[in-house]
Amino acid sequence: MRNRQQSKISALIAACGLILAAVLLCPPPSQASSIVAITKPDGRIVYINADMPAEPADPWDFTEAPSPALLRIDSIVRRVAKRYQIDPKLVRAIIQAESDYDPKAVSSKGAMGLMQLIPSTAQRFGVGNPFDPKQNIEGGVSYLKYLLKLFGGNLPLSLAAYNAGENTVIRSGGIPAIPETEHYVKEVTHLYHSPASDSAQVAGPPANGAAPIYQYVDSSGVIHFTNVE
Repeated sequence: MRNRQQSKISALIAACGLILAAVLLCPPPSQASSIVAITKPDGRIVYINADMPAEPADPWDFTEAPSPALLRIDSIVRRVAKRYQIDPKLVRAIIQAESDYDPKAVSSKGAMGLMQLIPSTAQRFGVGNPFDPKQNIEGGVSYLKYLLKLFGGNLPLSLAAYNAGENTVIRSGGIPAIPETEHYVKEVTHLYHSPASDSAQVAGPPANGAAPIYQYVDSSGVIHFTNVE
């Protein structure tokens, strides 16, 4: 009887030893972050990582984490681009070149908002308020889709038309010899092909109707989440 009990004890000790060894050999999670709840002045509770990245990486090259407003813009970009079957990276590149993500931007020629729609283009594509990010992106992507179809999918010509107007491109028979337009095509093309243009990810809203969770990845590879819209 004693021998049987000693065998059971020995087996138990051996099993514990194996479990301990497995725990010690497993690498610790990389830079694990804790989630904290913050109550805003309006009473809303938001959740965000307590550990912020030292050098976050995102499409806009910010020195700090993307703001909720910019995460919301990127969420709109993804939804609208998907509906029009346009690469969201291209839409981001145009927004960055046009307004540097300023929804209230106004050019010297009267172009307005994120995708810098002139009044006639805004009216043409049903944009009532060009300073509203959703309406502006909707109108800008719709116009871009029209140009890509007009020029047979030729991206340089479509970008030139976005900057100078389709009639100018048609009359020129190619990219018009306008320094601003030539620079614009090169700038947007460079931004479009830059790896940074696809480094931020935004998760779509869950099926149960709860607030969406926004996600971005910093330069060290740590994933951060926030539910702030």
